[in-house]
Amino acid sequence: MSNEQIVVFIVMGLSLILFVWGRWRYDVVALLALMVLVLTGIVESSAAFAGFGHPAVITVAAVLVISRGLRNAGVVDILARGIAPFAKYETVHIVALSCLVAVTSAFMNNVGALALLMPVALESAQKHDRSPALVLMPLAFASILGGMMTMIGTPPNIIIATYRETMSPGGEPFGLFDFFPVGAAVAAVGIFFVATVGWRLIPRQRRGQSSPDKLFRIAEYVTEVEVPKESDWIGRTLGDLEAMKEDEVVVAGLIRDKKRRLAPAPSTRIEADDIIILKADPAELPEVVQAAKLKIVSDFQAKEETLRSDDVGLIEAVVPPDSALVGRTPISLRLRAEGRTNLIAMARQGRAVRERLRRVKFQAGDVLLLQGAADSLAETATAVGLLPLAKRNLRIGKARRPIIAISIFGIALLLSAFGVVPAAITLVCAVVIFALFDFVSVRMMYEAVDWSVIVLLAAMIPVGEALQTTGATELVSSVLLSYTQGLHVAVILGLVMVVTMTLSDVINNAATAVVMAPIAVSLAERLDGNPDAFLMSVAVGASCAFLTPIGHQCNTLVLGPGGYRFGDYWRMGLPLEIIIVCLGVPQIMYFWPPF
Repeated sequence: MSNEQIVVFIVMGLSLILFVWGRWRYDVVALLALMVLVLTGIVESSAAFAGFGHPAVITVAAVLVISRGLRNAGVVDILARGIAPFAKYETVHIVALSCLVAVTSAFMNNVGALALLMPVALESAQKHDRSPALVLMPLAFASILGGMMTMIGTPPNIIIATYRETMSPGGEPFGLFDFFPVGAAVAAVGIFFVATVGWRLIPRQRRGQSSPDKLFRIAEYVTEVEVPKESDWIGRTLGDLEAMKEDEVVVAGLIRDKKRRLAPAPSTRIEADDIIILKADPAELPEVVQAAKLKIVSDFQAKEETLRSDDVGLIEAVVPPDSALVGRTPISLRLRAEGRTNLIAMARQGRAVRERLRRVKFQAGDVLLLQGAADSLAETATAVGLLPLAKRNLRIGKARRPIIAISIFGIALLLSAFGVVPAAITLVCAVVIFALFDFVSVRMMYEAVDWSVIVLLAAMIPVGEALQTTGATELVSSVLLSYTQGLHVAVILGLVMVVTMTLSDVINNAATAVVMAPIAVSLAERLDGNPDAFLMSVAVGASCAFLTPIGHQCNTLVLGPGGYRFGDYWRMGLPLEIIIVCLGVPQIMYFWPPF
């Protein structure tokens, strides 16, 4: 083993540990790995940032922008209208949602497709008194499965498609629908499983009824207090009252002369006999009540309806995996800067957060209960980096042009599918045309791109190439061959798929594809086999992260809203991964013969 190989293995090993640890974001870890390899001379400085111009990176960015444009055009909203007639029966409801998100995920980023359809799923579940846990995990798994069907549905497919082009001079990438024969069969069987059997494996207590009152335990945090005539706080403002325990006490409403005003302005003066609706930690409330000489209304029982009116609404919003809020405290929400918006409560993995909110650091999947102006609350949540879980209204100005958006996107797909123009070029052209038709503004184009994924890919591509140029991939493939000597090629393909799945369950799936692709090709070359079969095995394995909520952004996105625990995922995910391996390997061998 050469010194360069030792350095590469150390860097990759430490990177995997840091990916799993999660203390630093995966894009930072990827950049750190790249810089170490550059400083040690393994990656030339001139090639350090070549990954930012790689077709895979450009394609991922373009797909994210196109997904936003299709959403703005109302395409997904129109498709979602057809769910209502199928929601009467549980199994039919889950099948309909799963099929819709799978088809949508095949032609736009699967995380974006899930984010668009989550509010639809939640609203339809609530209408039929079903728990969010019943529909959200099947929806997330179906979105992952659907993305496997085309080149653009998921980043691992894009990486594998473009990697095939770089394997040899003059090589061609996989086409748009080259993934379809294997991906469609796996997706169809997988969706059938999650929609008919899989959801029944979710723990029964998670499938019980769930409502904001139960999830956030509103009654424990919201109290009515009366202002006696002898109170020293008469004439002072509601803002002064909140300032006593900044970010721990929030005035959620005011009842004066039998009229209820929710989310009142902080400048409102306190008057005698006012009844103030306070959101406060139980540990903080007595001190506030005593200091201001207030009186707790003993027979008050707070409910969700207490905090909403015609003008003031409540909305649940989730912290997305790519949000800048991850790792920060509620102070960073800047809700007051965005308008009179209150953070009422917070839940994590199906449980109300009982500790003081100002000390809590947000995690991906956290669900927040916000109170504010009903007509702008969803926009406020989006502006601070949250994903609202309320169904959006169609944008009248743009929703009347979905045919135009679909046509532009369809032409780009056809040009790519028939090899007329590379996918990266056609999709970037589609982005430009979307901007000209005002489906996305320039600002939206930059907001739509998940820059952490872009940086991750751009940094990991040179790292993956270093594995190959130093001979590290050949060394790994030699070790694998020594343990699999004499085994049928189907077993070796299955092993590649299982190893890739295992990595994808604990680290980003795009990074997994970058690392495993050169190893798979080296293994194929040593067997004198067809590299395409081994690359397809990596593509399937990298997409199939079903055992944990951290392996795929779709899994993380439903963690909080579904009230799931970390250990819930493997219950449905493990049998699903076994089914995928048993079905995927024969499909690959049939459509992409290994010899």
